[in-house]
Amino acid sequence: MSSKRTGIAWIISLVAVLGSLYFSEIAGFVPCQLCWYQRILMYPLAIILGVGLFLDEEKIHWYVLPFSVIGIFVSTYHFLHQKTDLFSKVGSCTQGVPCSGEYINWLGFITIPFLALMAFVGITVLMISRMKSSK
Repeated sequence: MSSKRTGIAWIISLVAVLGSLYFSEIAGFVPCQLCWYQRILMYPLAIILGVGLFLDEEKIHWYVLPFSVIGIFVSTYHFLHQKTDLFSKVGSCTQGVPCSGEYINWLGFITIPFLALMAFVGITVLMISRMKSSK
């Protein structure tokens, strides 16, 4: 069952990586600074989870959770920056593409940072669940 959770987390990370590459390389959306930070946290997860699944690494959660938990914070900050005025005075994305921009806005709340947040949350929940089941 533990490797099943790792496999699902790996698929989530692959979808997130391929989705971000689609948005930038095919759709032509230029990533903002916070989007790059989220990519920096997500891309290694696809590799770590893939290798961990292949090697059936028992303690994979210790390698994954730092990336996914930090990713939750970055994605939440970015999403709130887009959708609220909470962080309007905090200077982020001062050069290039503004972090408040929304290339997609499905159903009025689903933006690219929201999609990243859901991926990071899913991976985190699966890794915490895996960690608790291995005790």
